Amino acid sequence: MLPAPIASQTARGGGGQGAQRFAPLNSWPDNASLDKARRLLWPVKQKYGKQVSWADLLVFAGNCALESMGFKTFGFGFGREDIWEPEEIYWGPEDTWLGDERYSGDRELSGPLGAVQMGLIYVNPEGPNGQPDPVAAARDIRETFARMAMNDVETAALIAGGHTFGKTHGAGPADLVGPEPEGAPVEQQGLGWKSAFGTGVGKDAITSGLEVVWTPTPTKWDNTFLEILYGYDWELTKSPAGAWQWIPKDGAGAGTIPDPFDSTAGRTPTMLTTDLSLRLDPTYEKITRRWLDHPEEFAEEFAKAWYKLLHRDMGPVTRYLGPWVPEPQLWQDPVPSADDQLIGDADIAILKSRLLDSGLSVSQLVSTAWASAASFRSTDMRGGANGARIRLEPQKNWEVNEPAALSAVLQTIERVQQEFNQAGGAKVSLADLIVLGGTAAVEQAAKNAGQDITVSFTPGRTDATQEQTDIDSFDVLEPRADGFRNYLKGGEKIPAEILLVDRAYMLSLTPPEVTVLVGGLRALNANFGKTGHGVFTDRPETLTNDFFVNLLDMGTEWKPSKTDENVYDGVDRATGDPKYTATAVDLVFGSNSQLRALSEVYASEDAKQKFAEDFAAAWTKVMDLDRFDVN
Repeated sequence: MLPAPIASQTARGGGGQGAQRFAPLNSWPDNASLDKARRLLWPVKQKYGKQVSWADLLVFAGNCALESMGFKTFGFGFGREDIWEPEEIYWGPEDTWLGDERYSGDRELSGPLGAVQMGLIYVNPEGPNGQPDPVAAARDIRETFARMAMNDVETAALIAGGHTFGKTHGAGPADLVGPEPEGAPVEQQGLGWKSAFGTGVGKDAITSGLEVVWTPTPTKWDNTFLEILYGYDWELTKSPAGAWQWIPKDGAGAGTIPDPFDSTAGRTPTMLTTDLSLRLDPTYEKITRRWLDHPEEFAEEFAKAWYKLLHRDMGPVTRYLGPWVPEPQLWQDPVPSADDQLIGDADIAILKSRLLDSGLSVSQLVSTAWASAASFRSTDMRGGANGARIRLEPQKNWEVNEPAALSAVLQTIERVQQEFNQAGGAKVSLADLIVLGGTAAVEQAAKNAGQDITVSFTPGRTDATQEQTDIDSFDVLEPRADGFRNYLKGGEKIPAEILLVDRAYMLSLTPPEVTVLVGGLRALNANFGKTGHGVFTDRPETLTNDFFVNLLDMGTEWKPSKTDENVYDGVDRATGDPKYTATAVDLVFGSNSQLRALSEVYASEDAKQKFAEDFAAAWTKVMDLDRFDVN
């Protein structure tokens, strides 16, 4: 059962949570008939209960199916955890199945989306908007699969490999098919797409509306899909359901495909428009034509691409469970193992002192640690501080990380690292030292405010190399906005306060954690470009609750700035004198009723210690989000 498309820009979708059981995925047109497949798996799930998650079972069943047909898979890892309600994910702007309002210009697909139409996993198999143009379809294929971080070889392998097996179902008119599971009557008990055509099943089944059998051996791994694709010239026809598909010209191949339901009958080979894209697109043609003569290469590429498809949203290989986990792959963002002696409490104290005495400010140390750790995405478990990839391409050149300033800070931290490691004994990684610098700075800022706190720190991070880092794959992690640093990329159309919610979701943060982190980071002067927006204090780099106290001060009146877009001016309500500037991200903590309630907690006179302790806890959570070795 294929997972929903994983859009690499947002890492939404995928099979890592068993979301296919819930709306809207359970009712997507591309998932038609999978309601029955899930019911077939229920006895297995019932037998093993909590020993296997639905998320694992759904994709493991697909792996087992391939092996049962003679295919040697690359490996498999268990470890997916189920969710228990639908995810609130932006799947697109359309309000009808198969709508395609997600394009602009010359078929430019909207930034965060993966599939080409609402309710499709990948692309329309009939061609763009149902127009049977294989060359145009290749453009959609390349765009969609690229957004799942698949290159041309992986894309061709997944299509050709997937269509080596099985068939599609389009035995009759689509208007004889009932509503999807979420729209079906209660007596159908969660099953949908009930067909009134004939028996409704087997030879009478209607799913996609396409009636295609690709090979004479649909339950066996071999090279016949490619042999048939290149063995005929093709012409358009329509399925019994009226969908565009392709058959060999001049009646060639008639009867060479065994009928799946009648052993005495034969069928004509058939192909989808998107199958012909593999032959008619010059790039895909070069790849697939080579596989005609090198089937072992085809099998290897499909095995690797299939493994990637099933596991790409699981994060590093350390999260995988079971006996069939292969060696780490580049797309899993590998980091070296921690083989050196780890620093202990005495070492940590020495390093904190050296970092604070290095000439770097509290703001610089905090900003660098945040930039390193806050690249994490809970949606696919990528990013984070482990690996210290903030010093590597592409992260070191991201606008949000202020490359010139970052380079200077990292050089200083690296000097501290080198001096410590040259002394012998325990070694400290740059990844650990970046986080420790932020931790020491938070403690110092709290001390500046009269609060004595200890911020938790767990060593054990290691430093990745540039060779262990897929630059193109990491490019999509670059933030469009980071409200915690008051950063909004130029030209971004989605409001910054909305993108703050998305960033918080990526970091697995609760509303109280978001609130205390924003207030604390403003007090620590950690804004992008060191702007004063939201820095409602006359003592920056001091961990105070001033942000909340001054935000809720009724003596301040806020107005949109006349000179700066996305900026608000705060003036004294009585005199009109300027006091502060802010962004919508700052002001939302006073305007939104739920966030205001939280702000009131931290603005209270008796909340200073609580604020510092809560900030330290939320800070540590973000620093450790990718510490799968200890969490």
